Amino acid sequence: MELIVWRETGWQLAGQRGSHCQYVHPTKPGRVTVPKHNGDVNPVTVRSIWRQAGIDERRTK
Repeated sequence: MELIVWRETGWQLAGQRGSHCQYVHPTKPGRVTVPKHNGDVNPVTVRSIWRQAGIDERRTK
């Protein structure tokens, strides 16, 4: 995941449990959980995470 995009859009790391990081946003409700793996994350999963976070996936390319 592009950490720079998370920071630019206001998401902040709230914690980590195992191989997953949780991010919170100061004005958006809830948390977004992001897997932290050495390998590639399934593109469908990546799109789902961007959608949950309200981040336009075109911005990440």
